[in-house]
Amino acid sequence: MMKNTLQRANQAQQELKKKVNDRFYPDFHLAPPAGWMNDPNGLVFSRGLYHAFYQHHPYDENWGPMHWGHMTSRDMIHWQHQPIALAPGDEYDRDGCFSGCAVEDNGVLTLIYTGHVWLKQPGDDSAIREVQCIATSTDGINFSKQGVILTPPEGIMHFRDPKVWRQDNRWYMVVGARTQDNIGQVLLYSADSLYQWQFERVLAKADSHSGYMWECPDFFPLGDKFMLMFSPQGMKAEGYRYRNLFQSGYLLGQWQPEVDFVVERNFQELDSGHDFYAPQSFLAEDGRRIIFGWMDMWESAMPSKEDFWAGCLTLPRELTLDAEGRVRMAPVRELESLRKDRHSLEPISLKNQRCEFDLSVVTGEIQLTLDSKNSDAERYGLEFAAGESGQCATRLYVDNQSRRLILDRGQSGLGVAGYRSVPLPDDDLLELRIFIDRSSIEVFVNQGESCLTSRIYPPAQEQVLRLYAENGHAQVIQCTHWTLGCISK
Repeated sequence: MMKNTLQRANQAQQELKKKVNDRFYPDFHLAPPAGWMNDPNGLVFSRGLYHAFYQHHPYDENWGPMHWGHMTSRDMIHWQHQPIALAPGDEYDRDGCFSGCAVEDNGVLTLIYTGHVWLKQPGDDSAIREVQCIATSTDGINFSKQGVILTPPEGIMHFRDPKVWRQDNRWYMVVGARTQDNIGQVLLYSADSLYQWQFERVLAKADSHSGYMWECPDFFPLGDKFMLMFSPQGMKAEGYRYRNLFQSGYLLGQWQPEVDFVVERNFQELDSGHDFYAPQSFLAEDGRRIIFGWMDMWESAMPSKEDFWAGCLTLPRELTLDAEGRVRMAPVRELESLRKDRHSLEPISLKNQRCEFDLSVVTGEIQLTLDSKNSDAERYGLEFAAGESGQCATRLYVDNQSRRLILDRGQSGLGVAGYRSVPLPDDDLLELRIFIDRSSIEVFVNQGESCLTSRIYPPAQEQVLRLYAENGHAQVIQCTHWTLGCISK
């Protein structure tokens, strides 16, 4: 049965692809050939290939019954689209193959995912059935479903997004859950075989302020700590924090099998931009801990739907723990292989003025170093303007009065608005690494101390980059721009 549904899904995707307009389609971010994309799934390195699966609706550009799209890469940077890996339709996943993970089990690439069924009307979350399922492949491309391997505990209905890993000759799994009294939690299971699981404990759970559902959990060692990464739903905004509909972040602490997870650092957001959700980690070939996130947010404007596609993933990012025990997130070093034309500005002091780059292509990578100690302008930073006379602009700037770095997309093009910010680092220099693609911007601050990721939708014509300072002067130490190559086939 799945063979027929997969054939129909692949054919629908290819027909829809003929209609895609690429005005906002990314050059160096993972996106579907056509149709809808959300959460990254099944990130794994197996038999010389990186695999990235993702939540996908191939029939149109809107969220629908979830399939698993699939891409592969030899270097984590250049990717090739593969046939759709999973399609819903069996009794246990009739309404969706929801998020999950991938592992290699005795040489067999294995997907563990959530089978989703609406018990009333489609979209009615008041009555659903969610179970954990398994599918296997001998060639890494074609997968066969093997059925249900785990059902929810009594009283739990929302039960999804399994993440599995091997440790001390045993399998472990975390699953996101929502209790009957609307408290988010992460459940821990263990097994000798991927087909027979036993409940270990509630690994972590929300208090009254930290969400009614914890989605997409991931649990792994980082440095000398264990990191529980997840996406809580239902957190209320607090000042500058938690401004998006849903959040993604982590708890940090100590853990070993058969004991409780001891939390040493309370919930921290991973990315402070508008569009970052459902990150999942995997190990690179050399053991680095890498993540991708969904570079969108639920209930956000998605102008690319007019072009028959929606959704993309962030750049691959390496997670590390610094000497002070802080989690840092930085672009993987392999991205430097995409660099092409280089353009640099000499150090410059700006006073109540704008300095325009002489660039034929604005999208790409920018490294910008500002002397924040010796800059007294009320606002200073970078402006990405587009359209006739630059009426659309995305601004990344220091606000010296609030002592924050602001990413403002109030005039960034179709449908988007608002700003996000992070505190200025204490260092004298502000080092920014900025990636601008056709419909996104990602900002990494001081070697990944903080990050800001947002979608933008500027017109394609008359794009320019400018440095600027308002009401005072700003010291620009270094500014370099590279164009970047395309990553997908």
